[in-house]
Amino acid sequence: MFYADTIIIGGGASGLMSAISASNSGCKVILLEKNNRIGKKILVTGNGRCNYTNILLTKNDYNHPFYVEKVFEGFGTQNTIDLFESFGIVPKVENDGKTFPLSEQASSFLDVFLYELSLRKNIEVFLNKEVIKIQKNKDGFYVRTFDNNIYSAKTVILCAGGKSMPLTGSDGSGYSLAENLGHSISAVFPALVKLKVDSPYLKQLSGVKINSQIDLMVNDRIYQSEYGDILFTNYGISGPTVLELSRKANEFLNKNVSPILRVIIIQEISKSKIIERMENFANREVSQALIGLVNKRLISVLIKEAGIAKTNTLVKDVESKNLYKLIDLMYDWRFKVIGSLGFDDSQVTAGGVKVNEINNETLESLIIPGLFFAGEVMDIDGRCGGYNLQWAWSSGYIAGRSAASRCQGN
Repeated sequence: MFYADTIIIGGGASGLMSAISASNSGCKVILLEKNNRIGKKILVTGNGRCNYTNILLTKNDYNHPFYVEKVFEGFGTQNTIDLFESFGIVPKVENDGKTFPLSEQASSFLDVFLYELSLRKNIEVFLNKEVIKIQKNKDGFYVRTFDNNIYSAKTVILCAGGKSMPLTGSDGSGYSLAENLGHSISAVFPALVKLKVDSPYLKQLSGVKINSQIDLMVNDRIYQSEYGDILFTNYGISGPTVLELSRKANEFLNKNVSPILRVIIIQEISKSKIIERMENFANREVSQALIGLVNKRLISVLIKEAGIAKTNTLVKDVESKNLYKLIDLMYDWRFKVIGSLGFDDSQVTAGGVKVNEINNETLESLIIPGLFFAGEVMDIDGRCGGYNLQWAWSSGYIAGRSAASRCQGN
């Protein structure tokens, strides 16, 4: 049997930060990682550049704003930047608040973590250790791994991640571990993921990228709007804007409600100007009248969607109702959302261990004293752009510090 003050389950971002934080308080720490290396998911974040925080972060960038607020008060973005700078990571802040290492290499984080762990003699890392059971006893906890090893500690921090990017080890196993200890799990689904839509034109549109507004709607009510790159694919719609909308879209789908994506192709010109353009181009083919106004690859699709049989029809010969429908489509083009890609393609998992069962000052379980949570295993998720890694750092730091404090009897 192996003994420690704190056992950390999961060697991802939150687990590594928990280990550092608990170590700083003098605790003997055991970190159990199911993979053959730590930090696998960190290596693929930010397209390999590692967008590790966002200086414009607010509580409203998360699904439970008032819950995360207390955690960020204890360890926020500047604390994160300062700590990593002390490790050697020089921050590079972009205009939208996204913060990367100056090296622009996610591997820089893994390198500094490995170095820090090597310096801290009170942290012991065990790789290829899949935890199958956590058992509470009068003195603390027993943790059993798949190879039948048993680890004993006064406290446990569960940092097992969600279900996104399962190849990095995030397979949702943390949820069953939490449930077996009496915790509840809110519905789990992919977030920051590409959406599938119902349209007969997807094959034709695949690869088209535009910069515009896209709204998420249900019953003509707008629930969320984003502006930026929109990418059409052979299964639906993607791009940073759609990733931002996907969390709310999947939330509706889980309630058997099919939301609508409304693409607003044109915002710079009024409808009256477009009508005037069509009047001036009355003797042009309708497809030619749209050249220079919208992406060329959208033209034939918009014409078909408007019910105009031939693209070479002269504008003056298009029935009035079809011409006005064509114009309306440029300001209100709707797609029914029918699903999304799965956890393999999602950046973040929505749902998880319910936060009303976890103290938001210490991240200690309100059900099992001495059990702490951090990272994606909790029902916390944020926007795209460094927000979810910041949650991992902040929750990991608070959980590690709180677990150490309990070990020391404070």
